[in-house]
Amino acid sequence: MRLFITFLLLFPLVTQAAYQRNTARPVNEVVYGHVETVRYISQQQIVESKAKGWQTLLGAVVGGVVGNQFGDGTGREVATAVGAVAGAGAVQHFGHQTYKVEHKLVELLIKTDDNRLIDVIQDIDRNMLFSNGDTVRILYFDNGVRVDLHQ
Repeated sequence: MRLFITFLLLFPLVTQAAYQRNTARPVNEVVYGHVETVRYISQQQIVESKAKGWQTLLGAVVGGVVGNQFGDGTGREVATAVGAVAGAGAVQHFGHQTYKVEHKLVELLIKTDDNRLIDVIQDIDRNMLFSNGDTVRILYFDNGVRVDLHQ
């Protein structure tokens, strides 16, 4: 199950719904078949955005500059240090955001012409919607697989 979830998370990264323009890539194998079942699914991925080191440094510098405006002598040095720590802490606290990304996917169970069953999950291409019984071709690349309608 863990392997399947990992596959679902990584598969959209190596396949793309639409072909990139002006790009040629070698096809390792082409297999033809018919769609047995189609299932449209969505997958939510939680993405955490963490503050980068330069953002924390910038927060510390701004906090230090603001803190340097207060006090005299040793008090100013303490205020500068406190401002720098507060600025860095504020960036760490408010710079950490979590949001959801939803991937629209299609799962195709395909019976190949040599009677093998192949299950492929790929991004949905709105210009290529699949139905049961469609004739398809499966393109195998070095970095993934792609199914499209065969005309």
